[in-house]
Amino acid sequence: MGVLEARELRKQYTLGEHSVNALDGVNFQVERGEFVAIMGPSGSGKSTLLHLLGGLDHPSEGSITLAGKPLTGISDNDATLARRHNIGFIFQFFNLVPTLDAEENILLPVIIDGKDPKEYQDILNSLLELVGLQNRRHHRPDQLSGGEQQRVAIARALITRPAVVLADEPTGNLDSKSGKVIMELLRKSCDEMDQSIVEVTHDARAAAYADRVVFLRDGQIEQEICLEPEQPFSQRLRTIIDVLEKLEL
Repeated sequence: MGVLEARELRKQYTLGEHSVNALDGVNFQVERGEFVAIMGPSGSGKSTLLHLLGGLDHPSEGSITLAGKPLTGISDNDATLARRHNIGFIFQFFNLVPTLDAEENILLPVIIDGKDPKEYQDILNSLLELVGLQNRRHHRPDQLSGGEQQRVAIARALITRPAVVLADEPTGNLDSKSGKVIMELLRKSCDEMDQSIVEVTHDARAAAYADRVVFLRDGQIEQEICLEPEQPFSQRLRTIIDVLEKLEL
């Protein structure tokens, strides 16, 4: 069993008199230390899948197991605790608290969980080094560039050593140079921290950092490909683009 596993996921929405199948029987699994990218056109179900995997929404049918424990069929309070202890989130728009400095934003999940931030100083320092913000730790978000704010968000997602990090278009609000830095950091967290990552992206370049790419269409998995780690980046990118063109996504 993987660190995150979904079986026969279905999600239906009612729009007036019509029912829409956002997800239709999706099976999905992530192993520890694996980086998985999810791609697909608008309306394919990729954001819905990410929200279900993160316990932010409930499936209409199917089951999700996170770190060996069920995430479906439990109370909202238990789901909140499961998210807090096992999932790190990275969003497109950073979602930093403007009145807190970088260090305080990174430690926020620890404080919310009622733990002593002093016990996390070693991992805080190692994460600040990982994201290259040792000298910016006391700067507030408005004193940081977009790329630096996203690096703070990455460190915040990793501070509790979650079972999995879910990233929703993590480079979507960044220029290409900053986006490259962010993807290299996510790849590094997999390789050096054995972190599991699930990323939703429309950007083939961002997906090329993953170990595996899942392509969604109309709420179903259309195809999956594995990317060879020894391949040059350009070849990994070309492989993804070829699949997108073939599937007309």
